[in-house]
Amino acid sequence: MDLWSDPHVLALVFAINKINQDPELLPNVTLGFRIYESFFSPRKTYESSFTLLSTRYLMIPNYNCDTKDKLSAVFGGLGSETSIQMATILGIYKIPQISYGSFHAMLSDKFQFPSVYRMVPNEIPQSLGLVRLMQHFQWTWIGLIASDDDSGEKFVQTLKPMLTRNSICVAFTERAPQVPSSSMAQAFREQHFKLHSSITQTKAEVIVVYGDTDSLLGLKLFLHINYQTAPIGKVWITTAQWDFTSNIALNKWTLKPFHGALSFAVHTEEVPGFRDFLRTLNPYQPQGDIFIQRFWHTVFNCSVLYSSLTIKDGRNCSGKEELASLPGSDFEMKMSGQSYSIYNGVYAVAHALHALYSSKSKKELHPFLKNVQFNNSAGDKVYFDENGESSAGYDILNWIVFPNDSFIRVKVGHMDPRAPVGQEFTINETVPRSVCTDSCRPGYARTVREGEPLCCYNCAPCPEGTISNQTGRCLQRNLCPEDQYPNRDQDKCIPKIMNFLSYEEPLGFVLASFALLFSLLTALVLGMFITHRDTPIVRANNRELSYVLLLSLLLCFLCSLVFIGQPGRVTCLLRQTAFGVIFSVSVSSVLAKTITVVLAFKATKPGTSMKKWLGRRLASSIVVSCSLFQVGICAVWLGTDPPFPDLDMKSEAGHILVQCNEGSNAAFYCVLGYMGFLAIVSFTVAFLARKLPDTFNEAKFITFSMLVFCSVWVSFIPTYLSTKGKYMVAVEIFSILASSAGLLGCIFIPKCYIIVLRPDLNTREQLERGRLQTP
Repeated sequence: MDLWSDPHVLALVFAINKINQDPELLPNVTLGFRIYESFFSPRKTYESSFTLLSTRYLMIPNYNCDTKDKLSAVFGGLGSETSIQMATILGIYKIPQISYGSFHAMLSDKFQFPSVYRMVPNEIPQSLGLVRLMQHFQWTWIGLIASDDDSGEKFVQTLKPMLTRNSICVAFTERAPQVPSSSMAQAFREQHFKLHSSITQTKAEVIVVYGDTDSLLGLKLFLHINYQTAPIGKVWITTAQWDFTSNIALNKWTLKPFHGALSFAVHTEEVPGFRDFLRTLNPYQPQGDIFIQRFWHTVFNCSVLYSSLTIKDGRNCSGKEELASLPGSDFEMKMSGQSYSIYNGVYAVAHALHALYSSKSKKELHPFLKNVQFNNSAGDKVYFDENGESSAGYDILNWIVFPNDSFIRVKVGHMDPRAPVGQEFTINETVPRSVCTDSCRPGYARTVREGEPLCCYNCAPCPEGTISNQTGRCLQRNLCPEDQYPNRDQDKCIPKIMNFLSYEEPLGFVLASFALLFSLLTALVLGMFITHRDTPIVRANNRELSYVLLLSLLLCFLCSLVFIGQPGRVTCLLRQTAFGVIFSVSVSSVLAKTITVVLAFKATKPGTSMKKWLGRRLASSIVVSCSLFQVGICAVWLGTDPPFPDLDMKSEAGHILVQCNEGSNAAFYCVLGYMGFLAIVSFTVAFLARKLPDTFNEAKFITFSMLVFCSVWVSFIPTYLSTKGKYMVAVEIFSILASSAGLLGCIFIPKCYIIVLRPDLNTREQLERGRLQTP
C-alpha cells in the first residue's frame, strides 16, 4: 500500500477481517498484511520492494528468516510510475502483484509483467465512454488537460482521433502544472498563466481532465489558488485515475470548481457490513493497529494518547468521534472505486489461495489467481480477463459541492464493456451545454468558418428542396426522398401531393362539362341532318361526308374525356392515338368536301371531263386514304415506343406530376404535323375556291373553319411546351374542344339556321337562284 492515512487501508482491513472470520474460505489460515509508504518516490518504492523480499529488520534480498510470515501477494497503489517500478522488481521473483489503482497501459503487457493483475478495467472503455458522454449531451467544443507524462500523452493521442471521428472538436490541449519547487517556480508561473488563459478565454464549457492523483496535484493547487472564491463556470469531466479521496492532507484545498462536475470512477457497489465496520473503529480499542491511530490522528486532527501522534494545541482524541460526521472531502462512508477494487483484490487472492491449498500440486499461486472467479458479497462477479485486468466497468458520478467544501457524488450513469453492443453506455438526463457555436435552428445548415475548427460555424438557410432535420446540430444538408419535399420550416420531409387533372377539381369539371355539351350539340346536329336528309341543303352538301364529319367531331369531343383523370396504361395508349386518328378523319372529311366543291364547279364547264371524278367514290377515297396514313403513323408509334404512365417528381415543388410520357416525342409531333398538313391543304384549296359562284360558296365557311383550326393548333404548340402537369393536359383538351367547335360552328351552324329557322330558303328553287348562302 502507499499511504498510512489512506482511507483505502480500511477496505483492506475490512476484507482481511471478513476472510479471517470465514470458516470455509481459508480454514486454519490467517491473512495478515504489511504497509509500506512510497511517497510517490522511486527511491522509496525500490526500498519498499526490496524490504518485502528481505528479513523484517535487514534489507537483504533473497533472504527472509521470518518463516512464520509468508508473502503471498503484493498490492500496489495509485501511482502509475511506482506501480511499474514495483512490478519490475517483484516480477523477477514471480510474486503476484495486485494493482488496485494504476491504469498504466504497460502493466497490461503480460510478456513484460506476467505477475501483475489489475483490479481496474482497461482504459479504452473509459475513452469510449467520454466520447459517448459528449455525444449524449451534444458537446462539440471541449478542452483537454492531461498529466505531463507518458500516460497523459498517450491518453491525448488515443482520445483525439476518437473525438474527431465523432465530430467533436478540441478547443485547447494543456498539460497539468507540476507542484512548484524553488527550482521550478518560474516554469510553474508560466504554465500557470498559460493554463489560466486557456480556461478563461475559450468558449468551451466542458473540460476533460486526465491524470492520476500524483500527477494532478499541481492542477489541484492551481484551482485552489485561482478559483477558491470566484466560480470557474465550467463543467469538469475527470477520469477514474484521479482519486480525490486518496490524500486527506490535501483535501483541505477547495473543491468549489468541481460543483456539477462529472467523473468516471471504477465501478463500486455497497458492500454489506462495511458501514458497521467503520462505526466500530476506535483508536483505543485493545486490538487497535497503529495505522488506525494514524488515520484517526489525521482525519480528526487530534492527539492519540499514549502515542507519538500529537498536535500542538493538545486536543486529545476521545475515541468517540464518528467517521460519518466528517465532510465528504475528508472521508466517505461508502467504498470508493479504488477501495472496492482493494476489497475485491483481497478476496481474489483468498479464493486463489483456497484453490491452491485444495489442489494436490501446491506450486505457484499464479495459475489459480489467473483463473479465479467468484461472486462477492455485493453480488458482482469478479474475474480477470486474458490480460489480467478486472472485468469491472466505470461508474459516472455527478459532483455536488456545498459552500463548506463538503460534497456528495451521485451516480448518474455507467459504462459497462460487458454489456450488449449499443447498451454499454447509460446515463441519466442532465444537460449542461458546451458548444463553440449555438445550434442551427431547424431549416438551417452550418457553413464552415475559414481558418476555424469544424465545431465553429455559421448558420445559413438550407437550399430549396433540402432540409435540416436535426434541431441540436445540423451536420449536413439532407435531400428529401423523391416522393417527399421540405415543409415550410425546412426541418422535415412531408409526402408530395399527387397532381393530375381530375373531375373533382374545377378546371377538370369545366372542361368535362364543355366536352359533354359540345358532344350533345354535335349529336343534335347529326340527328337534324339525318331527319332532314332529303332536303336540298343537306343533299347539296354531300350528306354522306357531313355524316362522317359530324360523327368524327362527336368522337373528338368525347375523346377529350380520356385526358381527364389519373393516367393509366390504357388511357395513355389511347389518348394521343385516338385523338390523332379521329381528328385525321375530321380534317380529311373537310378536305374531301373542299375538293368536291372545286370539282363540282369545274364539272359545270362545257367540254370538261371532270364529271367522271364526281361522286361518293372520290370523297370516300380521300377520307379513307388520309385516315389510313395517320393510322399507320400511330401503329408504328405504338409498336416501337408507346406512351406510358410516368411520375415527374422534380418539375413542381411539393407535387408529383402524374402524366403520360409520350414515349417517342418524334412520333407525337409526326401525328400533329400530319394533321397540320391536312389542315393547311384544306385551307389552301378552300381559300382558292372562295370566289366561286354563290351556289358553291361552302368554300368560304370551310376557309374560315380551317383558319380557326390552324390558329388553335399553331398557338397550342408553344403553350403546350411551356406548361407542365395538369395544365399541359388542360391546354390540349382546350385545343381539341376549340378546334372541333370551330369546325362544327363554321360549317354546320349556318345550315342548321336555315333548316330550323328559315325553312322557306331550304327549297330547290332558292338553291337554283343562288339565294342560299351555301350550295
